[in-house]
Amino acid sequence: MDRESDGGSEKIGERVRILLRGDVWYANFQHNKRQIRKSLETGSKKLARSRAARLDVELTAGVWKPAVDTVPVQKVVEDYLSVLKTEERAATTLTKYRHVLGLVVELAERRRVQGMSGLDISFLDAYRKQRKDAGKKAKTIYGECVILRQLIHFALIRNALASDPMKGVKMPKPKPTEQPCWIRREVLAILAAAPEDVRPALTLLAELGLRFGELSWLTWDDVDLIANAIRIAPKPGWKPKTGDQRSVPLRPEARAVLEALPRISKWVVPMPPSRSHPESGRQWSEKRLLVALKGVLKKLGLVGKLHTFRHAFISHALLSGIPPVVVRKWVGHVDPSILDLYSHVHDAASQEAMRKLSQADPSAPYQG
Repeated sequence: MDRESDGGSEKIGERVRILLRGDVWYANFQHNKRQIRKSLETGSKKLARSRAARLDVELTAGVWKPAVDTVPVQKVVEDYLSVLKTEERAATTLTKYRHVLGLVVELAERRRVQGMSGLDISFLDAYRKQRKDAGKKAKTIYGECVILRQLIHFALIRNALASDPMKGVKMPKPKPTEQPCWIRREVLAILAAAPEDVRPALTLLAELGLRFGELSWLTWDDVDLIANAIRIAPKPGWKPKTGDQRSVPLRPEARAVLEALPRISKWVVPMPPSRSHPESGRQWSEKRLLVALKGVLKKLGLVGKLHTFRHAFISHALLSGIPPVVVRKWVGHVDPSILDLYSHVHDAASQEAMRKLSQADPSAPYQG
């Protein structure tokens, strides 16, 4: 048996190389002009060599055959999407899953993958490369690979797979990047410069820390002015992100907007009529509201997006001394690591603090 080391792999016999991925050894070889990576289902190099040697003998003798897959990738994808729809996942979630799993099916067809066992580590590597070449960010690629792993988990539960073809793979979660954020003065400037027909929507985003979907699906049944709060709750065709339901107390600025709004629709803030849609009472389109916001930001020389109002709300609340547990109760689910990013001190706030320090009386006793 010929063995030679090459880039972390080791040749076993004439046709097989073994390599360690995570804690599991894999065999790499060609079969019917197709590159195959097969798990040897062991963390022991000695046992991996033995299994690879047996595999090499079978390949040389022409008796090795890949495991037969009875369920095509396309079929499993269709079944999985059907289950997600039955579970009444949010429309945006279903759209995202259809897009990602559509890419998985297309890549499987190009790689001539017939069954689910072909969605192995080499397939994952190819998918990552394809998305990176398409200019997608690490966070996006990570999220899409999580969906791929969920598809495999679904296949295992439904007996469309005998074993996990990605067993042992590790996908490090990218570090969260700092998001654009506005200080309170900038938020107020944006609201003051906003056109009158979009100002109510932007004000509720800014003063309550809402996500766009929560604003768009907010109905008058969700508003309780007596309790001075609004309710974020699922509705037919929509559920809040992560399914969290919550009550959000009203800041005076938000309450004033709600009290002034006419009740012309079941939606609290319907989209104003346009040339293409002259009827009133329609739900806001995220794209249209974003376009309106971008016009305001351009005039003010600021950058950001609709979600930046949420960032600004959370950051302002934390800088004002509101405990993180209370902030999370107001805004819903926020990953603690993300919350840490929001709590950074803005440059303007930092500069103001330094000015106060420089103006302090140097003769005053130290308060340690």
